[in-house]
Amino acid sequence: MSGHNKWSSIKHKKGAADAKRGKVFTKIVKEITVAARDGGGYSDTNPRLRLAISSAKAANMPNKNIENAVKKGTGELEGVNYENFTYEGYGHGGVAIFVETLTDNKQRTVAEVRHAFNKFGGNLAENGSVSWMFEHKGLIEVSAEGRDEDDVMMEIIEAGADDMVKEDNNFVIYTPYAELHNVMRQLEKDGYVIEKAELTMIPKNTINADEVAGSLLKLIDKLEDLDDVQKVYANFDISDEVFEKLTQE
Repeated sequence: MSGHNKWSSIKHKKGAADAKRGKVFTKIVKEITVAARDGGGYSDTNPRLRLAISSAKAANMPNKNIENAVKKGTGELEGVNYENFTYEGYGHGGVAIFVETLTDNKQRTVAEVRHAFNKFGGNLAENGSVSWMFEHKGLIEVSAEGRDEDDVMMEIIEAGADDMVKEDNNFVIYTPYAELHNVMRQLEKDGYVIEKAELTMIPKNTINADEVAGSLLKLIDKLEDLDDVQKVYANFDISDEVFEKLTQE
């Protein structure tokens, strides 16, 4: 499991995800709006919108919020024009950090991202500096309850997936970037309930960050807390011992 995934687990156990639900909703609404704007308001024919709505439902967002976000994207309701921008930099120990944003004000966003890097011990770099260290992938999570791991592995490979790992009570399935939606449909036909699906970036190699984990995770948490930031990726890992210590703090 990557260090970034572990940080997500830490935040979940601390209850931070619920405390920041308002921010989570804001980020998902932006994604739904842009997805509907760029690909239309029908999730059956718009894979990006389908993923965004899936994330909204997983976060227990009210249907009315989802419907309004779609309508803002299609122009049925007045909305804000968001644009995608990415930023790259380095954290403690030379860890590569890739930041995805959706914003209506690029100047504000880059200033906030740069401030977070500078204040928490990192540094912003030129685009292209670290993106080559990551690989675009599709990610699907399904429940592991009542399923044999070897059988699931065979079925997900037949569906077109690349690999799978078990994390807690779920199977995390990785797919080629362009095949995420095809694999989702096949797994649903095979009787799987998709609990989460998203396009993501996986580090090609990871750096052990045990000695700088606390400072590094504060930087990542600050970046994730920015309103315009949608996702943050980093190429580090931490040991189980350090992970447990951070979880208990």
